Amino acid sequence: MELWFTEKQTPAFGITAKIKQTYVSEKTDFQDLAMVETEEFGNMLLLDGMVMTTVKDEFVYHEMAAHPALNTHPNPKKVLVVGGGDGGVIREVIKHAAVEKAVLVEIDGKVIEYSKKYLPEIAGKLDEPNVEVLVNDGYMHIIEHKNEYDVIIVDSTEPVGPAAPLFERGFYQGIYEALKEDGIFVAQTDNPWFKADLIQKVNKDVKEIFPIVHVYGCNIPTYPSGLWTFTMGSKKHNPLEVDETQIPEMDTKYYSPRLHKAAFVLPKFVEDLTK
Repeated sequence: MELWFTEKQTPAFGITAKIKQTYVSEKTDFQDLAMVETEEFGNMLLLDGMVMTTVKDEFVYHEMAAHPALNTHPNPKKVLVVGGGDGGVIREVIKHAAVEKAVLVEIDGKVIEYSKKYLPEIAGKLDEPNVEVLVNDGYMHIIEHKNEYDVIIVDSTEPVGPAAPLFERGFYQGIYEALKEDGIFVAQTDNPWFKADLIQKVNKDVKEIFPIVHVYGCNIPTYPSGLWTFTMGSKKHNPLEVDETQIPEMDTKYYSPRLHKAAFVLPKFVEDLTK
């Protein structure tokens, strides 16, 4: 008998993957969590029936969440990751020699626990000495830490359940205040095929707070539509003014110095959402 998992990305569209085995299926204090092994993408983390990450394609999201901002900021010593309990963004953050402290604030400790067990390729750097892991509310952490971080990366689920407040204007204002005077923040902002209104709303809210705002994209096959966006807000540093020749070559599979500015070149229909 074959077992298949289907994520309904809209009421009328979804993706499906053949499952080899299920490791975990439980309701945590915050969400439904499952860890499964798929034939095509390896181990896969699911939250509330949505694909969060897989062993095969995780590098795209995690590299693109981290490196564009960290290579735009001239000296990112202290970095905060909100959400991202799988540890992938933290893994990429600490590849940067300038980073002295990386703080992860994840509301659901079970995500961290099971990621360490079943996604060691992704979560394997959470115990590094320059990493601090806090099981806490990222929204409240932002409010309570003013003028503290050089870069803040919001690695949230879609805007439902515990992640809903992370897409509100007040949260972006809190991020602005938690950043130092030349700080940068990045948030994942979903896909333009099914969530165009979300991209427009976030872009509008962030532009009311940050003087420099840019949307960039990448391709992630297990995420809705495959085309994914991030929104960057910066107080001083413009990612489009970075000297690509000064970006060091890193141990990456998707991001590169040549891709840095190219990622900000959007398809016309996506570009129109940011105007």
